Amino acid sequence: MKALLISLVVALISFNVHADDKFKDISKEFEALAKKYGVNSKDLGIYATIGEGEELKTVLDVNGNKMMVPASISKIATASAVLASFPPGTKFKTQLLTGGDLKNGTLKGTLYLKGGGDPSFVSENMWYLVNAFTRTKIKKIEGDIVVDDSLFDSVRYDMSRQKERVDRAYDAPVGAMSFNWNSVNIFVRANGAGNGADVTIDPENDYIRLVNKAKTVGGSANNLLADRQEDKKFPGDVIHVGGSIGQGLKEVVVFKNITQPDLWAGYNLKAFLAQRGIQLTGTIRNGVTPEKAELVAESESKPIEQMVADMNKFSNNYVAEMLTKNLGAVKKTKGATLADGVLVINEHMQSLGVPADQYNLESPSGLSRQNKLSSFAMWKVLQHLRNDFRVQPEFLTSLPIAGVDGTLKKRMKNSPAERWVRAKTGFLTGVVSLAGYAGLEDGRVVTFSFVYNGSTDETKIRAFFDNLLIYLVK
Repeated sequence: MKALLISLVVALISFNVHADDKFKDISKEFEALAKKYGVNSKDLGIYATIGEGEELKTVLDVNGNKMMVPASISKIATASAVLASFPPGTKFKTQLLTGGDLKNGTLKGTLYLKGGGDPSFVSENMWYLVNAFTRTKIKKIEGDIVVDDSLFDSVRYDMSRQKERVDRAYDAPVGAMSFNWNSVNIFVRANGAGNGADVTIDPENDYIRLVNKAKTVGGSANNLLADRQEDKKFPGDVIHVGGSIGQGLKEVVVFKNITQPDLWAGYNLKAFLAQRGIQLTGTIRNGVTPEKAELVAESESKPIEQMVADMNKFSNNYVAEMLTKNLGAVKKTKGATLADGVLVINEHMQSLGVPADQYNLESPSGLSRQNKLSSFAMWKVLQHLRNDFRVQPEFLTSLPIAGVDGTLKKRMKNSPAERWVRAKTGFLTGVVSLAGYAGLEDGRVVTFSFVYNGSTDETKIRAFFDNLLIYLVK
């Protein structure tokens, strides 16, 4: 028995020596890769460890305490604060309430659409809400639809976004009552050369007015032009579609954001009600639900962990801002601001023991260059998320997987790191970042935070980071 124990101890010691052997040349590999991709170490902030508890070891530390612009890996801190404030399974509610009298299937009064801050409220949820409403037997509403998005303030954009507004879906505004990512789908189909193109707005509603001047031409080229404009004489937005589509193309889809989330949601509710034969005689306007209003239908969001995945997998800034305002709404029943939520994120960072002189977070999505943190500070957050079993599975699932999905779908594909790396990406002009976890076949995990601030081409920096991870896992 004694001989067996001795042999087991020797085997374990040999295993640890062999396992750590792979990192003995990490400095040489780092220098070789930096030279290959033209990366100056002074432009880097890198901190990586392996193991846990007493076995925790630093694998690489290059300017680990240096404050740098992190870009979208800032969303890791946002995700951590969100999961700490909202337990897995938490859902936000969107409600329909009535005010007035119901007689013979007619509601003589107001129908209230009350937003609960759900960033995932889409057409399927609207159908569910309307289907539940039909069970009230109301067939006619002699009054208005009032959209209540008072849970959040009326500021639609984070100050850190670009100053000039654009109509692309990635720059969608936020509101406590939002619908379909506050963007509209524009489907264009060819209709025979020489004819006009067929343009469909989805979902169809009175908020959008379509001006279609698109033509069908020969060939298979896409020369379509789509533009979203506000019209002061019109309650919603005007979509102009022009240019041409080749008859060889089956269909082209264009996504544009809208400008007024509350009215956008209200007009879509009206359209969905109409499809169920429910008539509205009034108009769509913004307002606040009175306390005496009666709840008649309710739709729950997807669980909070799935919303965090929506944010992290594709680095969705709209979801980041919506979730941050929800953090603010925990302490504020009306008018929650982005600043309220950012304060919660910073309080969370303090609770994790992140050195106060190694981070400054002002934007939950990472768009602001005023965001600064060290690689060590980001590592502290990642290590917390890894060690706290209450949130670890949900956070890990939210991260893009190398070679598989999200913003890492095309990176490290067909390499030893494929499926072994789960990490959040980040990019701004002159900023490239990557932070997360790399698994090893022996069961251990590398927790890493890579940040670059400099002028080297971004594709070279990404290749440098990817190959460094490939070396660590192979």
